[in-house]
Amino acid sequence: MKLKMIQMMTLLALVVSSAFAADVDLKNSSLTWRGSKVTGKHHGKVPLKSGSVEFKNGKIASGNFVADLSAFTIEDLKGEWAGKFIKHMKSEDFFEVSKYPTAKLKIKSVKKNKAIADLTVKGKTNEVKFDIKETKGVYSGVLKFDRTKFDMIYGSKNFFKSIGDKAIDNEVKVEFSFKLIAKKDK
Repeated sequence: MKLKMIQMMTLLALVVSSAFAADVDLKNSSLTWRGSKVTGKHHGKVPLKSGSVEFKNGKIASGNFVADLSAFTIEDLKGEWAGKFIKHMKSEDFFEVSKYPTAKLKIKSVKKNKAIADLTVKGKTNEVKFDIKETKGVYSGVLKFDRTKFDMIYGSKNFFKSIGDKAIDNEVKVEFSFKLIAKKDK
């Protein structure tokens, strides 16, 4: 308990300083994805492999995150259906995990809690914008992206006009929550 208090005090002192870097506490952070289609929704988790942020004047200024797509899960299906779903998501139709096992997010700037970042999935990079809020040392928000901009067109009405009730929405939502571990002074 005493060690945790010292770590928290160190982190607090760094936040007050003008510039510092911090690593993401991977054990106490989460990414939850949500996708939908005409006939329903699915959700699951994606573990973070790494993450770090840079602070200036007590606010996040930039950051780098790597998500492990090879270990993502689905939480609303079980057994055989869960296995089939994960296998399909990891296939060339979607994330092509055998070739691209990670997704990367590089935060380029944050102004008034509005982040501008580059998201890289399947070797394609596109800019995304999202809000980051901080509550009691936990940073959270929702990042939304259009999967078709990353060559995931399977089931999209934009590409398959007569798909009907088999259509899969293009927007993917990723809810994030992370805590930090003090890294070093700059």
